[in-house]
Amino acid sequence: MSDLAPTTGGGAAAKTDGDNRYKAVQRKLKTLATAMDLAAGELEALLLSMRTNAQRSEGLAVDIANAELDRKFIEMTNQVSVALGGAAVEVKKLHETAQEVSGLAHDTRRTHARLYEGLDDLRSSRPERTPKPGFLVR
Repeated sequence: MSDLAPTTGGGAAAKTDGDNRYKAVQRKLKTLATAMDLAAGELEALLLSMRTNAQRSEGLAVDIANAELDRKFIEMTNQVSVALGGAAVEVKKLHETAQEVSGLAHDTRRTHARLYEGLDDLRSSRPERTPKPGFLVR
């Protein structure tokens, strides 16, 4: 049996509110990157477990054949092994995608900080309020 157990303590997705202030966007990007880092780690553990179980199933099919049990049990065990192997391939793709999204989220956060951190520091350090977007446009 697998040692994997469902977890609920993973990273939560960033809220989709309308708050687009600098610090809120930075927080959302960090939350996304962290969640994807956690997902990538969990997917890697799942991938290793699936590969191990596929190999065990294949070995079990050989043992069943050597014990001269009914052919249908050998075929069913082989099918489990093949299914686990195929699922492991798809989990590997998902793992790679999670890693890519995580990297992109980290890169986006750094780029966002580089572009807007100075503006945010300037705007948040002055005592006067900034007009809402569109106020000066006529």
